[in-house]
Amino acid sequence: MKAFLGSMTGRVFITLLLGILISATLTQLAADLERQRVIEQQRDQHLLERAEQLVMATEIVPTSARSVYLSVANRPGLRLEVAAPQQLASAASWFARSLAARLGDGYSITSAATRPASCDMPHQQTVLYGLIRTQWRGACELLNVRLRDGQELRLSVLPPRSAFTGPETDYRTVIGLFLVSIGALAYVVARMTTRPLKVLARAAQDLGQDINRAPLALSGASEIRQASAAFNAMQARIRQYIFQRTQMLAAITHDLQTPLTRMRLRLEKVSDIELQERLIGDLSAMQEMVREGLVLARSMDTTENMHMLDLDSLLEAVCADAVDAGQQVELKGQAGLALLGRPLDLRRCLGNLIDNAVKYGRDARVCVDRINGAARVRVRDSGPGIPAGELARVFDPFYRVETSRSRESGGTGLGLTIARNIAEQHGGSIALANHPEGGLEVTLVLPEYYPNK
Repeated sequence: MKAFLGSMTGRVFITLLLGILISATLTQLAADLERQRVIEQQRDQHLLERAEQLVMATEIVPTSARSVYLSVANRPGLRLEVAAPQQLASAASWFARSLAARLGDGYSITSAATRPASCDMPHQQTVLYGLIRTQWRGACELLNVRLRDGQELRLSVLPPRSAFTGPETDYRTVIGLFLVSIGALAYVVARMTTRPLKVLARAAQDLGQDINRAPLALSGASEIRQASAAFNAMQARIRQYIFQRTQMLAAITHDLQTPLTRMRLRLEKVSDIELQERLIGDLSAMQEMVREGLVLARSMDTTENMHMLDLDSLLEAVCADAVDAGQQVELKGQAGLALLGRPLDLRRCLGNLIDNAVKYGRDARVCVDRINGAARVRVRDSGPGIPAGELARVFDPFYRVETSRSRESGGTGLGLTIARNIAEQHGGSIALANHPEGGLEVTLVLPEYYPNK
């Protein structure tokens, strides 16, 4: 749940859900309040018409029979009775003015200072599916009425008996359906909004593993198409930069081979044998560095086609070659999966790891297994290991750990760099760790190949 809320989809979903909920709640509340206001106005208008009819009908009834007539003529909401006038209010109400206007001349309608006791009782109305209750705001007052014959009457305008007429309505189903519908709508919109971002993020992640990946499709909204076009242009520039750098490094290392060969031929003519041996040794080291530089340049070239291959067979062949060369190498386990890769590059990667283990740790124990849909190859030696602070730096080109790895044992400091480049080009990774029982353990992880991957 925490991961979902921290994602762009979760944040857009929560924002949309809260926005729709707040907007719908305010709209429903405004509609309910307006409906309540209209109901109050219509009831007041209806009471006004009934009051007019009741007063005019009472005037027709003989004076002696008016009390009896009113006792049976009164209905809920209005009560007209023969009574002495009450103390007048400071100003006439809307109901009093409207009734006087409807009755015409000869009638006297005034507002009393007091109100019926029922006006102060709670007469609540429900709004927003019963979640909020509001007070009745319709007409509720006492009026002094004088007929044209001088008879004094008292008219009580009363609130409705109860705002809750009929059985209670269960709104839980309605509210539940409403919440589910807007939740589904918010989630769909959030997914539609964030899907292009996920595609762009996945493309950026894949770009680090394969610079030659297919460009993004220019589809969707204009902003998404613009971002995709910019991403494709960036990918093309990076690919061109890597190609130019690789070509330059390959050209330099290749062109150095010829003068180095001429120098070696000339050194053969040096008469001082001791000096000749020292110079030839230095020249051999230079030639080895040039060759390793050429291999490094080729390891950064991603234009070679990939093929499906069996990792177990490749490992057996590499280990067998190492054993034939007199190296102490032991292979255990099987991955039992296929890889999509460049056979020569993977052979060079595995060979470099095994050579390093034998060169600096006397032997190489290779263990291969399968983990989380990927092949894991662990190469462990019996050497002194590497200081923890140097584990990350040994991948830097030409970097060597002087305290534990002598230059006399050979190497140029490019073996792990080349191996890491090849692993990353195949979507894999290489990690170093000092084994608890001693020695350095190199872990190579390569993803499994399957159709339509």
